[in-house]
Amino acid sequence: MFESIINLFFPKVCSGCSSFLLPYENVICTVCRHDIPLTNHHLNPENDAFKKFYGRIPVIHTSALFYFHKKGIVQELIHNLKYKGHEEIGTILGEWYAEDLKTIDLLQSVDEIIPVPLHRRKLKERGYNQVTAFGKALSSGLNIDYNDSILVRNVYSKTQSKKNLLGRTEGIESTFDVSFTEKDHNKHFLLIDDVITTGSTLEACSRALLKIPGAKISIVCMAMAQS
Repeated sequence: MFESIINLFFPKVCSGCSSFLLPYENVICTVCRHDIPLTNHHLNPENDAFKKFYGRIPVIHTSALFYFHKKGIVQELIHNLKYKGHEEIGTILGEWYAEDLKTIDLLQSVDEIIPVPLHRRKLKERGYNQVTAFGKALSSGLNIDYNDSILVRNVYSKTQSKKNLLGRTEGIESTFDVSFTEKDHNKHFLLIDDVITTGSTLEACSRALLKIPGAKISIVCMAMAQS
């Protein structure tokens, strides 16, 4: 009853289109769920996300759940997750994608889920890493450990979305490093982030993780930018 009263004065709205949610809807309305541009990458091992890293880094698997278009539903979801504190978006997307990722044989050997980290200053400013809830939902759905301490960001940088292509790639190689022990050798790491754009951040993170002897890398993101 108390929840009904709260919803009366503070009705829940869709994180994709801001329309009022019906009682049976959660975070994303049925219309947005229908209209959201799914990639179906999990059905094609050599999808466009995987091809993005050809000749750059050795990856076992790469995929994203949605395509990201400017002014689209996915942009609104990511914006609300990243800048407005709606971490429940990450949770529901992780639960959604875990069901698809369970069907991928190449991911059965993954040992740990690793989020692209924020610099400690950025983490303090924002209060949370926007991929944490996504990663923990994947961890629960796939029964794989979540590890946010092995990969570290040494360099504070401004928001990537406000940078041009040159700005996004300049100096990125020295931004990330790893802190590991012998027990981390020969592991298959699932690197996660919100949106694949140029791929430079994910490439730099992968190169850092590949400093670990015997490391193998797969990449999963919420979305992939598509022109």
